[in-house]
Amino acid sequence: MIDVAGWAPGPRETTEVIDAAPSIALAGLLDVEPPGGELPPLWHWLHFLDRPAQRELGPDGHPRAGHFLPPIPGRRRMFAGGRFRSAAPIRIGDTITRRAELASTALKHGRSGEMLFVTVRHTFLRDGAEVAVEEQDLVYRSGDAAARPAEVSFEAPAADAPWTLAVTADPVLLFRFSALTYNAHRIHYDERYATEVEGHGGLVVHGPLLAILCLELPRRAGVKVAELSFRARRPVYAGQPFAVTGSPDGPLAVEAPGGVTAMTAAFRPQVAS
Repeated sequence: MIDVAGWAPGPRETTEVIDAAPSIALAGLLDVEPPGGELPPLWHWLHFLDRPAQRELGPDGHPRAGHFLPPIPGRRRMFAGGRFRSAAPIRIGDTITRRAELASTALKHGRSGEMLFVTVRHTFLRDGAEVAVEEQDLVYRSGDAAARPAEVSFEAPAADAPWTLAVTADPVLLFRFSALTYNAHRIHYDERYATEVEGHGGLVVHGPLLAILCLELPRRAGVKVAELSFRARRPVYAGQPFAVTGSPDGPLAVEAPGGVTAMTAAFRPQVAS
């Protein structure tokens, strides 16, 4: 049984100068030109990275312990979604302070057993002024992994939307994104672990990568985003063709093979001054 009584980590602050190199690298991964002076929404995920020592990692590749990691034995971590609000752009060259704090926890019961939902809030400050606020929703569960899916479809989904981006994430792309975000979770590069231990149908495409791809639709259309939310619903696996779809006045989604909606997202554009 999950027990986190008394777990109440306090806030932490980290300050970093926003370097251009990570954005140049992500642009190369996405086959687009690097952004100008402003970071696109969610590209701050390439910064403020934790870099634990190898001895501190658990069998899944994540740290065994951490300030915002709940004290659950044998836990498995899943990225569930989040929200982001921008008051002013984060610019390359800025000195930014990120204030991280535990926003909420909720224990729920699902088909696979007990799950702890944890929301961590990040507030980004420049010269003491708030420029952006992000909340990340993470799910932790303990116990045996779910059974491996009986079948994984590789049939390209139908996509009929004003904005459409067709993507197939191969293991090389997943490796590069893991490297950019310093993510050692084995579900993204160790297929045997992903299928036999965690019960997936293959290597898992990163939830944050799917969210960034959703935001590529308005970005490539020249629409600046002031606020967004996203929810991960089902995994997408390496080699599966998927479509990121949306419209200027509608929701965004990641449509995977087999009629699966892997992620949904919504955004509010900036109002021209």
